[in-house]
Amino acid sequence: MCGWGTSSKCGRRIEGSHVGASRVRAAVSAAGRGALVLVATPIGNLGDLGPRAREVLAEADLICCEDTRRTRALLSAAGIGAQDRLLSLHGHNERDRLGRVAACVAGGGTVAVVSDAGTPGISDPGAWLAAQLAAAGENVTTVPGPSSVIGALVVSGLATDRFCVEGFLPRKGPERRRRLAALMEDERTSVVLEAPGRVAGTLAEMAALDAARPAAVVRELTKVHEEVWRGTLGEGARSFAARQVRGEVVLVVGGAPPRPPASEAEVDAAVRVQLAENPGAGPRQVAERVAAELGVARRRAYEAALHVRDAPGHRA
Repeated sequence: MCGWGTSSKCGRRIEGSHVGASRVRAAVSAAGRGALVLVATPIGNLGDLGPRAREVLAEADLICCEDTRRTRALLSAAGIGAQDRLLSLHGHNERDRLGRVAACVAGGGTVAVVSDAGTPGISDPGAWLAAQLAAAGENVTTVPGPSSVIGALVVSGLATDRFCVEGFLPRKGPERRRRLAALMEDERTSVVLEAPGRVAGTLAEMAALDAARPAAVVRELTKVHEEVWRGTLGEGARSFAARQVRGEVVLVVGGAPPRPPASEAEVDAAVRVQLAENPGAGPRQVAERVAAELGVARRRAYEAALHVRDAPGHRA
């Protein structure tokens, strides 16, 4: 098994629980061609554990998991023995685990990474660990599969061609308000993970910014009590205010409507602001800033900059 310096595959020991990334990268060699494998696991229905995921979990030298008890139960249900291969991996110890995982992979071993449910690394541990091993030149791969983010998105009925994953929002304070404002201004569909007790409040905050925005609340996906609610944010805020929500919840919010093209007056006004704030800037520099701010062609912004600069009464 992949013990701490006890196996031929995982025998390269890196001393200490806290190992700097540079030291680990120096110790890791691609010669062993081990692998770090991020394995997606069921988000509710055990039948969603695919054959390749079963194979990797059965043969891995080490299995890093959020909760060893939950992963042990999953392996047992799949008829896979856990032995002494389970190693806890969560937000508080991911850096501490780097040395052992790097040593195992460098020695030619296979390290599987799983979360409690779904795809590891998406609002779950694993992403930082994968980044370190990838930067060290090691083989980082995945067994794709269940994902509450993708599952909620595709059943939401909202646009899927462009989307962003917001994950969990800050619970309170100015950072939460900033993130909510940015989310509501984004033209892409947004996927937000939320605790059941906070769903009504989050919907109300979003509705205060745009009550007519389409949204979906996806609850207990793939489970017995699966529910997909669709409507507007205003309707959702009223509906869920009177409900006691339970289970895993994902919010999917439609993107902001495209901003209408800027008028000539708006472009001229933006040019004047740039010239006032940056008196030494030339027309091209001003045009680049105005084009980025208003989403207009740089040529249009450049012509406006020349027009405003040369207009009677303008102070250079």
